[in-house]
Amino acid sequence: MDISDIAKKLGLSQSKHVIGKAGELRRLSEIQFDCSAIGIGEICKAVICLEIAAARFEVPFERQNAIKLSGMSEKAYNRSFNAMQNGLGVKNKLDVRELAIQFGCVRLIPLVQKGFSLYRDRFLKSLPASRRASADFSRPVFTAVAFYLCAKKHKLKVDKLRLIEVCGTSESEFSNVSTSMKDLCHDVFGIEKEKKDPRTVKGNRDLLDVLPEKRASEDGGYLSDDGNMSSYKKRKIHEKHDYEDWKSAVMKSNGHGKAKVPDKRTKQAKLDFLKEVPETHKVEAI
Repeated sequence: MDISDIAKKLGLSQSKHVIGKAGELRRLSEIQFDCSAIGIGEICKAVICLEIAAARFEVPFERQNAIKLSGMSEKAYNRSFNAMQNGLGVKNKLDVRELAIQFGCVRLIPLVQKGFSLYRDRFLKSLPASRRASADFSRPVFTAVAFYLCAKKHKLKVDKLRLIEVCGTSESEFSNVSTSMKDLCHDVFGIEKEKKDPRTVKGNRDLLDVLPEKRASEDGGYLSDDGNMSSYKKRKIHEKHDYEDWKSAVMKSNGHGKAKVPDKRTKQAKLDFLKEVPETHKVEAI
């Protein structure tokens, strides 16, 4: 199907500049990588190129109609969209206000902006002067992580997987940025009890490496610098020990209750049906 026909079905027939840009992106994708190898058909590829072009020129785009036209599920379409966007090297702009409206957390807007600004300043201070100019905070993953951490602090439910799809990143990159923000901006995101010196945070110079030695799991199980476990993990360990003690006591009491009783076998009486009858003496008649 021609890209102009697809644009017509999506209500973009009058946007000639969008159609032209989408055609350019489509040709570029054929050079950069093989879309069929990652499960993206020709129609879906054209629809995604139109969406990227529409976002570039800030033209309204009906994504739900696009998903239906692509013949894919919403999850598969989002995955294909992110793959093509990364393959083409297109940066997606993510606005905090649009994100807050989309997830129904409008009151978080000033908190997210403050937290992101503070993180950027502290992160830059932790880098050598020669590398500060090359630091790039324009990627949507930074805005998305700041939004997610603020929502988590204020106990607002935000679908993490959906947020990852919206910002067009991977789960590993999202986790890396999240770890760095928690380490540097505890006073905004409320993750740690003690403030850290940005220069001592591992991974800043390699752009936010995960610290597996400090994180047993994402929620709970955090180990502090002095090696002490969280109260949650301590409680779980105590509960496990109590259970083992109780189990041992029960097994021990069951063992005493089942003391061995001497085995007394009853002897079966022997029936002798061949027992001889005493001879009767013959009495002779006189």
